[in-house]
Amino acid sequence: MDGPLSAEQIEAFHRDGFLVYPGFYSEEEALALRNEMMRLVSEEFTGDHRSVFSTSEQERKADEYFLSSGDKIRFFWEEKAFAKDGKLVQDKENSVNKVGHALHDLNPVFEDFSYKPRLGKALCQLGMKEPVGLQSMYIFKQPKIGGKVDIHQDSTFLYTEPTSCIGLWFAVDDATVENGCLYADPGSHKGALGEIKRRFVRTADNTTTEFRPPTPTQYDIDSCSAKVECKRGTLVFIHGSVVHMSYENHSDKPRHAYNLHCIDGATVYPKDNWLQRGEGLPFRSMLTKQPIKLQQD
Repeated sequence: MDGPLSAEQIEAFHRDGFLVYPGFYSEEEALALRNEMMRLVSEEFTGDHRSVFSTSEQERKADEYFLSSGDKIRFFWEEKAFAKDGKLVQDKENSVNKVGHALHDLNPVFEDFSYKPRLGKALCQLGMKEPVGLQSMYIFKQPKIGGKVDIHQDSTFLYTEPTSCIGLWFAVDDATVENGCLYADPGSHKGALGEIKRRFVRTADNTTTEFRPPTPTQYDIDSCSAKVECKRGTLVFIHGSVVHMSYENHSDKPRHAYNLHCIDGATVYPKDNWLQRGEGLPFRSMLTKQPIKLQQD
């Protein structure tokens, strides 16, 4: 299938496990996402819950609010959003960690952005037969309190058989070392290191989540040496098996990003994956926007 990627870009993705595409979308498109998200936080986020999002191995746990967010738009606080007295350290708009996980199917602005034909075509160029929009997240990486995203592989959390996840990471703000840009381990998606040895799944009673096996995968953080500093309007394609991370934002500048994770509808999506949807909001093709029924074992 013809698409926006050159042969050299496709080769780079398969070689490195990620591809940085500057100027994939316009500054106006980025600002439209940013403005819509700030409207959502201002008008629709009541803040009447304390669901905090953490990527820390010791802190990662799922409450019902998180577990049922696959077909909803939900708001999650930063770990450092609250002082010891329970009050917000900063205002609400500067205390949200992320919003997820169905922005691309429930919000018109994000839907229009996410289902642009060139995205589905690019995913096909990278090897997918039937690209499906699985989950979307808006990450704030707030000034001063924006949390670290621990070293990981996306397919640990969004597993298919065979593995097929590709993350689309859209820079809504400029991303720098100072405000918490991505770091990646080039080529780590290949060979033994690229194997998904561990999964983040729902428990049998559907009340929470767990890692299987519980023993953490050992990654070499020093190997995440590629700094993905990029300008607003950049799209980073991320292979589901490539090892990547980001550090805290200690600067006074935010690092907003929009993440859309996609899988190949031709693969099997296990029923114990943490992210599931009810029948009222089916997953959709990135090519046609038509509902796709995933194969589940």
